[in-house]
Order: sequence, then C-alpha cells, then structure tokens
Amino acid sequence: MCRSKSPPIRFDRDPFLGVTFAATSVSISVAVLKELGVLDGKEGTTILGAAVVDDVLAVLILSLMISLFGNEVSGGGNHASTSLAVSLTIQLAFFIALYFVVKWLVPHLMSVGNALLVPTSVTLMSLVICFGLSYLADMIGLSAVIGAFFAGIAVGQTDYHEIIDEHIQPIGNAVFIPVFFVSIGLNMSFKGFLSDFWFIVVITIAAILTKLIGAGIGARMVGFSWLSGYEIGAGMVSRGEMALIIAQIGYQGKLLSENRYSAVITAIILTTLIAPILLRHAVKRMKLSEAS
Repeated sequence: MCRSKSPPIRFDRDPFLGVTFAATSVSISVAVLKELGVLDGKEGTTILGAAVVDDVLAVLILSLMISLFGNEVSGGGNHASTSLAVSLTIQLAFFIALYFVVKWLVPHLMSVGNALLVPTSVTLMSLVICFGLSYLADMIGLSAVIGAFFAGIAVGQTDYHEIIDEHIQPIGNAVFIPVFFVSIGLNMSFKGFLSDFWFIVVITIAAILTKLIGAGIGARMVGFSWLSGYEIGAGMVSRGEMALIIAQIGYQGKLLSENRYSAVITAIILTTLIAPILLRHAVKRMKLSEAS
C-alpha cells in the first residue's frame, strides 16, 4: 500500500523575530545617558552591562539558529553535509578556542603589529584579526558576525583600542556603514506596506513593552526602585544597529521571510526613535523624585 509523502518539516521563521528584538543598542543608550549626565550612576552602569550581555546572547542565539536552519547564509559550505552532532562539536570547539584567542593570541598579535615599521600597523593588524575570525566562523557554519564581534571584544581589551577606534571610525563612516545601510534599503519593499500596518504597530508595541516591563521588573527584583526600574527598562528599549545587523543576516539566511522584512526594519527604526524619548522621561522623573 502506497503511502503519501508527508510535506517536509519546515522551520517556522516567526520565532526569529524574538532573536531580532532581543538585542539592545549600546551606543544609543550610552549617548543619551551621557548627554543627561547619568551614565556613571547605578542605573546607567546597569543599562550598559545588561545591553552588552543582551547583544552577546543575541549573537550566540543567532549563530545557533543559522547553524541549525540557515545554511544559505554562509554560501553552503561543507558543513551543510556533515551531521548536526559533528557541526555542533566543531562550533563548540571554536567557542572554546575563542577564549584563548581573546586572552592570549590577540594581545600578542597586536604587540607584533605595533613593532612593525609600517604606518597604522596596529589598525591593519586589528582588521586582519577581524576578517580572519569572521572567515573562520563562516567556514564552520556560524555567522561571520560572531567572529567579528569577538574580534572587537579581544582588540578592545588591549592597550591599543583607543588608537584603533580613532583610525577605524573614519573607515566605518566612509565605507562600511553606508554600504550596510544601502544593503538594508535594497532589500526593503513598500509593496503591501499598508497591509502590514497593524503588524508593525503590534511588534513595535511588543518590542517596547517587553524591554520596558521585563527589564523594569527584573531591576525591581534585585533591589532597584520602580522609578529606577523604569529608567533601566527605557534604556533597554532601543534596538538600533544590532537589531538591523541580526535582521539582515536572518533575511540572507532565510530565517526572516521576505514579506516580513520591511515591517521588521520599520519596527526597529521606530523603537530606536522612541527609546530616547522614554529614557529622557524616565531620567526626568528620577531627578524630580530625588529632588523632592
């Protein structure tokens, strides 16, 4: 008796929205907190620490999802034909090796770069480390952003991070950042945009409330006041560049469907615009409470 073939199991891409909105924009929160003069306060340092942890976890979950469900993002390398167990073992070994790379190898390479009689040799060495780790991450089936992310952490722990930041920023502003935003814009489509209006409204409200309430209650549970919790929650709302990067990688890896891409990018932009307003309001209420 012939049995009909069941349809192939397909990963539901909607859960990827959770990964996209898990990230927090450290740069935007820091800029607002610094402008308001509360960056060094208890709430400011908590926001900064929590935002960094958020981004690390979001990047790790992103790489796991790409490894399991999004082989297209890395160009279909040899890892696509290996078993899941072998792939995960190799990737675990990569993360273990990253610890030694961050702690010992990168500082040594930066010292070697500093000893070379070449203009901006330290900056060139940091780019070599960045591209090298990105390539290795991509080879074993992880997202290249994992390698770049940990390369940045490693270089940031060395004595040369201020020089590198000064040299890299103009390159980023002139080349990499414009290219990144152009690539996002090229994939956006406003066809059927009005039909997604309520979807955009819902995920924007959800993105704001999940951080505002979740982080606020979490802060309250560890001893902060409700006003402090409100400030911490408001500081975590902005998604900014990290969410855009995750959305772009997810779209390329077929984890974010084409008909949801434009709506998700719009929601990310909206949360990024609303977050500073909420944070200013929270800080203002906190200062009024302390003054009374």
